[in-house]
Amino acid sequence: MVVQQYRDGGGARAARALAVAGVIAVTAGCVGGGGGGGGSDGSGQRAVAAERPLDVLGRAAGVLAEAGGAEARTSMETAAGGTRVTIRGEGRYDFRTQMGRLKVVLPTDAAGADDRRPITELLAPGALYMKNRGAGVPDDKWVRIDTTALEDGNLVTGGVTDPMAAAELLRGAADVTYEGKSELAGVTVHHYRGVADLNRAARAASPQSRGALSAAAKGFSKDAVPFDAYLDEEGRLRKVRHRFSFASEGREGQEAAEVTVVSTLLLYGFGAPVTVKLPDEDDIYTGEIRQG
Repeated sequence: MVVQQYRDGGGARAARALAVAGVIAVTAGCVGGGGGGGGSDGSGQRAVAAERPLDVLGRAAGVLAEAGGAEARTSMETAAGGTRVTIRGEGRYDFRTQMGRLKVVLPTDAAGADDRRPITELLAPGALYMKNRGAGVPDDKWVRIDTTALEDGNLVTGGVTDPMAAAELLRGAADVTYEGKSELAGVTVHHYRGVADLNRAARAASPQSRGALSAAAKGFSKDAVPFDAYLDEEGRLRKVRHRFSFASEGREGQEAAEVTVVSTLLLYGFGAPVTVKLPDEDDIYTGEIRQG
C-alpha cells in the first residue's frame, strides 16, 4: 500500500457534556426557550483517489448536501478513569436542511435502569431537541438546547455528533494521510487519516453549522481533532471517526483526568426521505432538570 502524506498550514475548560459516567448532561441553563464540484472519471463518478485529499475532504460536506437525505448510525464511546461507556444512535438525516431524527440508546449501567426508553433527538441548525430525557422532564415534553451556547457545540453533548457538523469538521483538515482503498459494507471506499483544526473548520463551515463549531472551538481545551474518514468513489462520506480529548474537572483534592470521546458516524441509504417536524412551543419543557 502506498501511503501519501499531505500537509497544509495552519480551549478553555473541559466540556461538561458527559456527566453520569460520560452520558448526556443538560443543565437548566442550557434550555433555551459549500457545495462540491470535483473531477470525474467519465462515468459520472468523481475520481476521488486521483485528487488532493485536502480537496476531497474539504468538499465532503457539500457532496452530502447534494445527496440529500441518508440513513445514519452513530456510536459515541467515552473513556475516563478506566471506565468506558458507549452510546448508540440510529435514524435519518437531511444534509440539505441540516435536520435529522435519531433514536439514541444509553447503556444500562449509565441510565441506571433496564427499561430506559431510547431518547428521541431532533437535530436542527443551532438546536437540539430531546424527548424521553428523564431527569424530571415529563414524558410528553421535549427539551430544547441552543447548541451555539454549549461549550462543545453539541459535538458530544447529545451522545451524537450532528452528521453535518461531523462532515464540516473535515473542512478544517490540516494534516492528512491517504491510507488507500478498502471495502465498507460492500462499497469501495478511500481512507483518509488526519487532524482537523476546530477554528479552521468553524471559519470554513456553512452558515448553519458555523455557530456550533465556533462554540466548540472556544470550549474544547484542544483545537486538534484526529479523524479517520472513508469516502466512496463519488466523494460521499460513508464513515468518519473523530477523537475528542479534554481534561475533566477533578473532585476536590484530585487531579483533573483526561477524557477521550470517540464519535463514529456511518452513512448509507443515500436519497432516503427525511421528515422532521419540530415541536410546538407548548410541547417544550421549560422547568428545572434534575442532575445526577
